Amino acid sequence: MKRAKILWADDEIDMLKPQLFFLQKKGYEVVTVTNGPDAIEEIRRDEDIDIVFLDESMPGMTGLETLEEIKTIRPHMHVVMITKNEAENLMEEAIGARIDDYLIKPVNPNQILLTLKKITEKGQLITSKTVQDYRQAFHKMTEQIHAHPNYSEWLDIYRELVKWELMMEESDVPELLQTLARQKIEANIEWSRFVEANYLNWIHQLPADNGPDVMSHNVLLQKIFLQLDPSRPTIVLLLDNLRYDQWKALEPIFLEHFRVKKEDFFCSILPTSTQYSRNAIFAGMLPSEIAKHYPQFWKDDFEEGGKNDFEEDLLHLLIKRTFRKPIKVQYIKITNVQKAQELESQILNYLHNDLTFIVYNFIDTLSHARTEMEVIKELASDEKAYRSLTRSWFTHSPLRSALLKALKQPIQLFVLTDHGTIRVSSPIKVIGDRNTTTNLRYKAGKNLSFDRDEVFLIDKPQKAGLPSPHLSTKYIFARQNKFFLYPNNYHYYLNYYNNTFQHGGISLEEMLCPVVELESIS
Repeated sequence: MKRAKILWADDEIDMLKPQLFFLQKKGYEVVTVTNGPDAIEEIRRDEDIDIVFLDESMPGMTGLETLEEIKTIRPHMHVVMITKNEAENLMEEAIGARIDDYLIKPVNPNQILLTLKKITEKGQLITSKTVQDYRQAFHKMTEQIHAHPNYSEWLDIYRELVKWELMMEESDVPELLQTLARQKIEANIEWSRFVEANYLNWIHQLPADNGPDVMSHNVLLQKIFLQLDPSRPTIVLLLDNLRYDQWKALEPIFLEHFRVKKEDFFCSILPTSTQYSRNAIFAGMLPSEIAKHYPQFWKDDFEEGGKNDFEEDLLHLLIKRTFRKPIKVQYIKITNVQKAQELESQILNYLHNDLTFIVYNFIDTLSHARTEMEVIKELASDEKAYRSLTRSWFTHSPLRSALLKALKQPIQLFVLTDHGTIRVSSPIKVIGDRNTTTNLRYKAGKNLSFDRDEVFLIDKPQKAGLPSPHLSTKYIFARQNKFFLYPNNYHYYLNYYNNTFQHGGISLEEMLCPVVELESIS
């Protein structure tokens, strides 16, 4: 591999012969100058220079002055500042001027070599280490996936898969990414079998050591209400469609101002869609119970009107059932830019509440836009790009600005979602009548025709906590990365929906939902 070409500017360059000899022996080409103007001239003349070692305390033109000129000529030039001065303000000024590293004299050869590797070979070293470590982890994860894991072990497997997916963002090894993608499919096949074998027991909370302790309909009670801090206002932020890998992409931004007290999961009910999972969250009930006890707040799939228009009503009923003493609660739903801007301007008023719920629909809107708009589809072409787009949105969003304003006083913050999504690529043919739901990952209806081996069938909806508008209503769910298509215009819709992010079915990505407790850094 070709080594970097170095420009070393130091008025005492003759004193650095041992370091220069060491670098040349390691294969680095080193050009030396003794002052700032000569360094600037060399940068203008020689485009092959990759990195500059710059003495801060040269007479005449200082290192910082030289640095400013270098960055004007070559803004992305790697620069390492070297100085005898350990003053904190000087370090801060140099770092603010976009140096890559800062070394204190006398520098030994190994320090220099470490800095060079960090700057010029970091990507290659990370890739090499990632490849080596993943190859070792691959066999262990494969064994775990096929060892009939219980629910807690599935959480560990999912965390591990997401960890490797995020680590590989910094690598460029296509065959490794393909191996991980195959392993995720393999994991989802086994997860689907696990869910199908146990789901009805989970819903009925039968004694079992292999199921989730928290699902959609009890997540507020178990993961939030029991953890409330009465000494500070609490904000519960529900980001619709937020997958665990997207949360991990956003986490570093949150950590600039918050501390994670606990990162946990709950399991979304089926269908993993907003109508079912989010209504269950705010009602503290399964969908069948909502339809039975509060029929005015439930709409079946085939009925006209918004399916999540009564979340606030359901929430206030849950609060009333849960707390003995009245607490001040407010519910806000953000569905457009205007409401987001209102949130930013009003956030301080919400801190007078004991508990504020903010439902933010951007990620759900993004997933639908990705399906319908070619430009968004290109921007979020795969999971990595989807995470990047989510991270970019949050960084510049009114939501982040609102949270920063809220930090004027100590707050407790919970971040959760209602379900995740999965990128679909394997179609299944299904036939239904006009009242069959249009969702691509689940179907509910009374006249469904399908291949029994291709789906998870629930033919007695009440046993799964689901409403049954008709005596013959059935629910079917797509597994892994599959999606339902009707035979009519099959190829058109296959091209339209293939490789889009969908939700409603059975997968790790859709069902294992993050719920994170944070507190502001005082």
